[in-house]
Amino acid sequence: MKTVPDHETVMRWVTGYETAWRTPGTAGLAELFTPDANYLQSPYEEPIMGLEQIGRMWEDERQGPDEIFTLTTEIIAVEGDTAVVRAEVRYGDPVHQEYRDLWVVKFDPAGRCCSFEEWPFWPGRPYTAQGTSDNG
Repeated sequence: MKTVPDHETVMRWVTGYETAWRTPGTAGLAELFTPDANYLQSPYEEPIMGLEQIGRMWEDERQGPDEIFTLTTEIIAVEGDTAVVRAEVRYGDPVHQEYRDLWVVKFDPAGRCCSFEEWPFWPGRPYTAQGTSDNG
C-alpha cells in the first residue's frame, strides 16, 4: 500500500470521481472517500461530514447519471498526502452553465480521500469584494 499519493494515484482518483458522478446511485463513493471524510463545496461553507452525508449531497446536486457535461482536469501539485487539481466543468449541449474549480484533495494511505475542498468560480460572478454589499 502506498502511503503518499503520486501523480498516477491522483489521476486514477479523479477518473473515479467522474465515473462515480456519471453512475446511478452512490455506492462508488466508498472507493473514493473514507467513511469519515469531510467535503467542502466552498472554502466558506460548512463541511459535509461522512460518506453517508456526501452521498446525500451528490444525489441532491446532480441531475442524474445521464446529465450532460464535460470535465477537464489538470493536476497542479502533489505534496505529501495532498493534491491540487484544476477542473473545468461545462454542463449541457449547448453549454448552459460552466465553472472552473480548484480541488484540494487529502488522501489516506490507501488512496481514498479523507478531505475534499472546492474553490469554484463561475463566469460573470465577482471575484473581489469590490462592488458587493458586504465590503463596508
